[in-house]
Amino acid sequence: MDTQHSLRTMNKPISLNVCVCFTCTGSSFDKQSRKVDRGRHHSAKQYLCTPSTVFTAQETSTSHRKQQTKEQCNQCGKCYSSHSGLRQHMNIHASKYRCTECGKCCHNSSALAIHRRKHSGEKPFECTVCSKRFTASGVLVNHSRIHSGDKPYKCDMCDKAFCLFGNLTRHRQSHSGEKPFECTVCGKRFSQSGHLDTHSRIHSGDKPYKCDICDKAFSESGSLNRHMRVHTGDKPYKCHMCDKAFRESGSLNRHMRVHTGDKPYKCSPCNKSFSESSHLQRHKHFVHSNRRPYHCPFCGKMFKRNIDVKQHVRIHTDTKPYSCRHCSDRFMWSHQLKRHLLESHNEGTWLACNMCQKKFSDSGHLKIHGALS
Repeated sequence: MDTQHSLRTMNKPISLNVCVCFTCTGSSFDKQSRKVDRGRHHSAKQYLCTPSTVFTAQETSTSHRKQQTKEQCNQCGKCYSSHSGLRQHMNIHASKYRCTECGKCCHNSSALAIHRRKHSGEKPFECTVCSKRFTASGVLVNHSRIHSGDKPYKCDMCDKAFCLFGNLTRHRQSHSGEKPFECTVCGKRFSQSGHLDTHSRIHSGDKPYKCDICDKAFSESGSLNRHMRVHTGDKPYKCHMCDKAFRESGSLNRHMRVHTGDKPYKCSPCNKSFSESSHLQRHKHFVHSNRRPYHCPFCGKMFKRNIDVKQHVRIHTDTKPYSCRHCSDRFMWSHQLKRHLLESHNEGTWLACNMCQKKFSDSGHLKIHGALS
């Protein structure tokens, strides 16, 4: 569709007796022939915010206009797209809906009722597929999309789809590059106020989300939710090819590349491809970069990784962190302990070269030997 042709509309298709295309001077459509002629003139509906900002989806236009209209809280600076949203937010500051268990303030009575279920353990909403239970119906709806694979929220700029509208909203900002929220401590900017709030906890050290089983604390609620699966053993993300299950969706996405062989992360200097971004970054650091930002405080030797410095310092300090569980011997390196356990206590398994049958206690040493053979 030619993006230079757009009907003068706001939030919904024009419904006047005469429709005029403001960029195609002279093009107009009467009410009776509008559907036919406009169908020929434009292949899809368009929604206008300004003459330079046109959307093909009404949902996108509505979301965009909300971003342009912001009501700001005079107590914490948070912005809202409507006065009603700001008014509900102010209930938090007024402590109108306060939890008697933990003191948390909610923006309305429904949110407070859902929050109280965290204390009571009540989970009235059950998944009909896996029987997992939830405190709120909306959370169940979102969870159900794991089983159905439904991704109803589609980006109209790149066709990427999401199961949550919030994920689509965050993704859209990757196209615009807008980052209106700035950290007052370090100046880093963010596309959403929630991301700024989470980032601010790096400076404050605040970890408000605590596990009620082991007392471990987290700066983000999502981190706490993922941590809770360690205690429950819940692995809701299942591979449809081998039935292996994972605690996090990202782990499942990485695992799927084992089956597909997909390596989407390519090194631009040498064109080598990797299945994970962390593997690419490590490759660039070790192969293509000469930066050695870590230095030994004893001899000044420079290293690429902090862990390499820590291991090197043992030479100067004679630190031996690896101790044998069977005797009083201690070792500077883990491979020394492995060899000791094999030779002195018959614990472990020797790794043999399939060409010369030489034995090794460490797989890394076997790989080096194989490369030199």
